[in-house]
Amino acid sequence: MFLTKKHIARRTFLRGVGASVALPLLDAMIPAGTALANTAAAPKPRMAFVYFPHGAVMNKWTPTGEGRDFELPQILAPLDPYKDYLTIISGLENKSAVAAPVHAITPGTWLGCVPPRISHDPLGATTVDQIAAQHIGQDTPLPSLEVATEEHGGEGSCDRNYGCSYGKTISFRTPSTPLPMEHNPRKLFQTLFGAGDTPEERDMIALENNSLLDMVSEEARTLGKRLGARDRAVLDDYLETVREIERRVERLAARDMSQLNLPDAPSGIPAAFGDHIDLMFDMIALAFRANMTRIVSFMMAAEVSNQAYTHIGISDAFHPLSHHQNNAGKLERLARVQAYNTQAFARFVKQLAETSDGDGNMLDNSTILFGSNMSNSNLHDHFPLPTAIVGRGAGTIKGRQHLRYPDHSPLANLHLTLLNRVGIPMDSFGDSTGEFSEI
Repeated sequence: MFLTKKHIARRTFLRGVGASVALPLLDAMIPAGTALANTAAAPKPRMAFVYFPHGAVMNKWTPTGEGRDFELPQILAPLDPYKDYLTIISGLENKSAVAAPVHAITPGTWLGCVPPRISHDPLGATTVDQIAAQHIGQDTPLPSLEVATEEHGGEGSCDRNYGCSYGKTISFRTPSTPLPMEHNPRKLFQTLFGAGDTPEERDMIALENNSLLDMVSEEARTLGKRLGARDRAVLDDYLETVREIERRVERLAARDMSQLNLPDAPSGIPAAFGDHIDLMFDMIALAFRANMTRIVSFMMAAEVSNQAYTHIGISDAFHPLSHHQNNAGKLERLARVQAYNTQAFARFVKQLAETSDGDGNMLDNSTILFGSNMSNSNLHDHFPLPTAIVGRGAGTIKGRQHLRYPDHSPLANLHLTLLNRVGIPMDSFGDSTGEFSEI
């Protein structure tokens, strides 16, 4: 047997100065006669957590049939082309979200599954996305990415007892550290690829940032020598943040984007909401392709969103429409809004399915949680939660299943399962009672 394929080291392409990223996987990076899993080109697991507020019209969400023989109803229908990658899970509940403020704590408990402390100083749980970031996100410039389409929701997303920390984000780096969600596409683009509209501007700004970070770090160390123990602890925490930024800048400086066709920097927030959602999904897909990050959390709309979906012919604001009072007309319009959200998500799924990654495509190697932390929005129920997994998790998820677990099974069981499937061994998570082995 003759092997004529010549191997090009993947790191050959990872050189440059400025805001730059890794190349997509090339065939020439895989050594001839070597198993892909044993090369630097081996596919890496990616995780995304895509949240939509205000639950779902459950009879328009829940499939008919169980196991591998099921049909998708209206809200999930846009995902039908990717049915082999789809796992719908019924019977789940998140008791940590059950409290009087409802909207003010619902987003922030979705990925943590721990009841938050009643205080304006947040104390909940390190969320599943951030646990993943700690384990599989540390060799990319951005360990995780948190994005949204709206900066904040309407009245009710904050509470006089709980404050605003749990209503504006789904991601907590630590139990007391909520992470802001970036809603401006231009700022997100600059986070991923550097400030400036041209490569030359981005290179210059990146160099300026390196110099600034060095200066801040040195001044902080000097100041620390003159502080008491309590202030030094605060300073140490600050320096840890600075070091994290320095690490990101260094990794950005080691990447070459010359082979990656980047779009122009967005001018700001699109006037059309549909364009906004599509643009954020496009940049998430690009961030995955460029290996800028492997962990993303996305709020498709704010909790208590007053966004109108006029682009699909619905003038009602989202949150008031979600209080449908079982009115047939409102339920029909609400289901159309929710099906549109799935359609926008399915467009993102299509991009991953069409992007090669190792021996398959990016969707083969991704694990995407798509769902809400509310069920019947009119009643503010948290059971049964609309929950779906898209992706094969690098062969760890079967796909093409509708799994129905006993009523009120903990959502935390799913989070525990997903962490273990991406190689993060954990015995428990939140209020979990065990894994879902059938997934």
